[in-house]
Amino acid sequence: MKKKICVVTGTRAEYGILKPLLDEISRDRKLLLQLVVTGTHLSPEFGLTYREIEADGYKIDEKVEIILSSDSCVGIAKAMALALSGCAESYERLRPDVVVGLGDRFELLSAAAAALVCRIPFAHIGGGEITEGVYDDAFRHAITKMSCLHFASTETYRRRILQMGEAPGAVFNVGEIGLEGIRKADFLPKADLEKKLAFRFKEKNLLVTFHPLTLERGVSKAHFESLLRALDANPEVGIIFTHANADSEGRGINQRIEAYVAGRRETAVVLPSLGRNQYLSAMRCVDAVVGNSSSGIVEAPSLGKPTVNIGDRQKGRIMAASVLECAPEFSSIRRGLAKALSVRFSDFCRHVKNPYECRGASRRIAGLLKKCLRRGIDLRKSFHDLGGWR
Repeated sequence: MKKKICVVTGTRAEYGILKPLLDEISRDRKLLLQLVVTGTHLSPEFGLTYREIEADGYKIDEKVEIILSSDSCVGIAKAMALALSGCAESYERLRPDVVVGLGDRFELLSAAAAALVCRIPFAHIGGGEITEGVYDDAFRHAITKMSCLHFASTETYRRRILQMGEAPGAVFNVGEIGLEGIRKADFLPKADLEKKLAFRFKEKNLLVTFHPLTLERGVSKAHFESLLRALDANPEVGIIFTHANADSEGRGINQRIEAYVAGRRETAVVLPSLGRNQYLSAMRCVDAVVGNSSSGIVEAPSLGKPTVNIGDRQKGRIMAASVLECAPEFSSIRRGLAKALSVRFSDFCRHVKNPYECRGASRRIAGLLKKCLRRGIDLRKSFHDLGGWR
């Protein structure tokens, strides 16, 4: 009998990263892929991106609506409650042998908690990382403690999971699964991308993604305004904006993006959801990635692109030499943009080593899942102290 692997996805970005793993599971005759789709995938405001999943040929087994009509702290907490109950009901119907999730968002915290109380092993991709500027940091560590299997992207992150008391035999350094999409991407030519985006590339271009800092109330708007002022100082540069995610204060950022683009239509465009392939194609065509998204830390170095990383949202992550860290202030961001767009730094970034590079992550994860399912995954865990502690 096939082992049932249930993968949970809640955002456009995380689905694109997971896709190579979904393909690996689907191709294995001893495994059965189940898909639970939730979060912004089901929101018209964020582009109803579940349609992209279906267009890729996957069957969606369960849709868990969590109503993201509010991005206040109360609204997010209510969405988490709906995700918790909805995932539990989905697991009850699907009866998976293991649930798999990637990352650190609030939807995934609910999905992991539901699996735990339903007595289903949870396998976590992306544990051990640090992002000090958002509450996702605590979510990620909480998910680690609810998980039975751990797939880390670097040896540093694997060791950090061990510091949290997880059994060494359940923690694996598999490399960064998100980079597989770059190696397998069917990049769009610039002319085709211009048609799809309704945007004409300029001599210099930027890809901008800015998300809220969820641990600090009210500061994200001011930080984003500093970014817009720095962009205004480069009026000839073309800008592709993507929407902020569905975290607290995300809607305010998206509204400000729309207003900004309306006043700069000749040089700027905004897309609520580019989709994985178009996003990577855009990243490949621009001169730098700007904002505070993990894509600037993980993917951009592999495409040889500079990143202007603003503020503390990604603080604590391992970063390539192509990442320029800037304070969320006009002068600092302006200096970062000037360096990123310089010929000298651009040439340097083409040869930068990405610390996340490691081939075959999805194949290794699928193989380890099959191996662990064959021998059985015990939900009972002991806390493993590191040797030498007093």
